[in-house]
Amino acid sequence: MKALSFALRTTLLATALFSTSGMLAHADEQNQPIAKGAYELAFSPSANALFLATTQGNEGEGGTVFRLDPQTLAVKQTIPTALKSFGAAINPQTNVLYIGNTVSGALTAIDATRGTPLKTLVLDGRKRSETLRPLQPREIAVDVKTNRVYVTGLGPQSVVWVVDGKTLQPVSVVPNTGNMGTGLAVDSDRQKLYVTNGDGELVTISTRTNAVEQRQKIDGDKAHFFLNIALDTVGQRAFLSDAKQPQVLVVDLRDGQVIKAIDVPESLAVLFNPGSNELYVTHRNAGEVSIIDADSYKVKRRVKTPGLPNSLALSADGKTLFVSVKQPGSRKAPPKNPDSVMRIAL
Repeated sequence: MKALSFALRTTLLATALFSTSGMLAHADEQNQPIAKGAYELAFSPSANALFLATTQGNEGEGGTVFRLDPQTLAVKQTIPTALKSFGAAINPQTNVLYIGNTVSGALTAIDATRGTPLKTLVLDGRKRSETLRPLQPREIAVDVKTNRVYVTGLGPQSVVWVVDGKTLQPVSVVPNTGNMGTGLAVDSDRQKLYVTNGDGELVTISTRTNAVEQRQKIDGDKAHFFLNIALDTVGQRAFLSDAKQPQVLVVDLRDGQVIKAIDVPESLAVLFNPGSNELYVTHRNAGEVSIIDADSYKVKRRVKTPGLPNSLALSADGKTLFVSVKQPGSRKAPPKNPDSVMRIAL
């Protein structure tokens, strides 16, 4: 009886410690603090590694890209970058990682196998002044068939920079993609590139001609800021995250019509998993991630995050979701604790 009582007390104590610690209460969710200034994630299937772009906060002039173990989230390699690192995308065929250096108007290529920077391309080198705001790189997309890298450049009249993924030389600039044209996704098979912007538009670009084919105002006169876009290329659907409306819009790419407005909080990142036909969405202000059935458009699960969820990445087998999580703060009162990466078993 005494042994049973001791075992029971031990179990209760362990449960209490686990539930009140900084760890998350669900066994299939893990959170690991990494560094300040964490932004976007990219997963390398060939290296079985997760990469996190960070600015390292206000410390120094450069940034850091962290290579993480996808199982434990332990830091396996620290890759210093000469410029602050924000955006991230990878070409799984060449295993080259592309990092957007937003405040410097540049793009950096990194050998993801060795973890060594290869080259940096300045996309907009104009000096900022009271009358001039250079375009800033935001999202990055890679066409694996052509090894072209596409980068959105934000401004009142945004652009898309087209870059050769092998040489990191500029190929073309697609002008006039709208006010704050942030979201970016590529359909390699159909040779289409899609951009979303702060005016609630969906812009279709031909990757053959690097020219705008069509721009559509989505959902009438309602105010939208479509921050990001994910594609279901087989079903020809686009999923648009929205910073102004508590919903994610599902749009038919063939005619631009809204298929469904999914009722969720205002959203930032969006990612489609074709293997499970699920949609993942980060809700920064709400501090949670939605896992949505892309057939019924019903929310299957809401995952609370220990901070402000930012970007998303998916493991090669589609069974693990990774989320970068920022800590609340401002320039005047920067966060004291490091940002983290969260691992969610699907």
